[in-house]
Amino acid sequence: MAVDNLLERITDYANRPDPYPLYAELREAGVARQQDGSYLVGTYHDIAALLHDPRISADPRNHTAPSRGWAEDGPKPPFLRLDDPEHQRLRGLAMRPFGPPHSPGRIDAMRGEISRITEELIETLKDHGQIDVVDDIAYPLPVTVICRLLGVPREDEPLFREWSDAIVASADVRSEEDSTPREQAGSKARAEMGGYLVDLAEQRRGHPTDDMLSAFVNEPDPAKRLTDEELAATAVLLLIAGHETTVNLITNGVLTLLRHPDQLDRLRQDPGLLPNAVEELLRYEPPVHMRERIPLANIEVAGTTIPRGTTVVLALAAGNRDPQRFRDPERFDPARPDNQHLGFGSGIHLCYGAPLARIEAQIALGALIPRLGTARLLQDPPPYRRNAMLRGPRHLPIEL
Repeated sequence: MAVDNLLERITDYANRPDPYPLYAELREAGVARQQDGSYLVGTYHDIAALLHDPRISADPRNHTAPSRGWAEDGPKPPFLRLDDPEHQRLRGLAMRPFGPPHSPGRIDAMRGEISRITEELIETLKDHGQIDVVDDIAYPLPVTVICRLLGVPREDEPLFREWSDAIVASADVRSEEDSTPREQAGSKARAEMGGYLVDLAEQRRGHPTDDMLSAFVNEPDPAKRLTDEELAATAVLLLIAGHETTVNLITNGVLTLLRHPDQLDRLRQDPGLLPNAVEELLRYEPPVHMRERIPLANIEVAGTTIPRGTTVVLALAAGNRDPQRFRDPERFDPARPDNQHLGFGSGIHLCYGAPLARIEAQIALGALIPRLGTARLLQDPPPYRRNAMLRGPRHLPIEL
């Protein structure tokens, strides 16, 4: 079959339940030029090399095509979509109240609270014969955690959920004729959500509280303060990234374990395998399937020349099942050795929130596994989210 429409087929909602045969086609091709002029890369070693290549930009303003949602004279993208040195500066400032070296114990100290939130969620479901893993556990847990970490009122969740949906949709990798309406909706949502978060932060200026928004506006060193624009972009990124991917990680974890009852039983018998199992889930069913990059010069990948300024889609989920890198890659193995997956990306943009996501997934799955012994899926495949880049079930109904 022709590979010049692979992106269209991968992003077709009909293939959301199982895009892996398409990823195998992509790996066979190595690099596939698409009808819209973009390029797909699907082999592990090529993806890893490109994620570490300084000639590859994350900044959408480096497209030779029109703005793709980020105008030169508009707001700067968040640090996730910037290159060094600006990326390094903003990521470093965002990291100060989050993790090492300035706040080394912050995330680890939340283990007790995350466990308590998880147990409270599960306790409310103890008499339920059926639950939706997404709505009942996988979504409320990371949302509650990131709200407390940032200092966002949990009761405002319906407000920022609408903004989050629009922003995530605008960032999706899709093959479509006109992405303008989606990008405009995303820009509007970013502006509104950013204004909301800056206003919350300003309420704490001079009145510090134990949250990240407060830490940002009460930074004593003028050289280490974020501007209002930077604060808005950073806070929006942290609030969205702090829950969107973790929802998928937890939900895909439950789905995978219920599809592999032998491995579920193995983890029930040996809970010490759980950290390894989470790493295997990040490889086998990752929450992020694709990332978009832009070459700053003509580059050659697997014998194909990719022109400067074009879109390159790195299919991380395809690389995670590359038989040239992983032995028996289609097998889910919670004890898999040498599991240097691409579930959190790689290179300078390695996921900022990976330590928190790992802890949340370990605690959530650790609490659920003993209760899944007689559980069964009520829908398989379950209904999936529309998003192809952040792939995961929209609902996961199970019977306990």
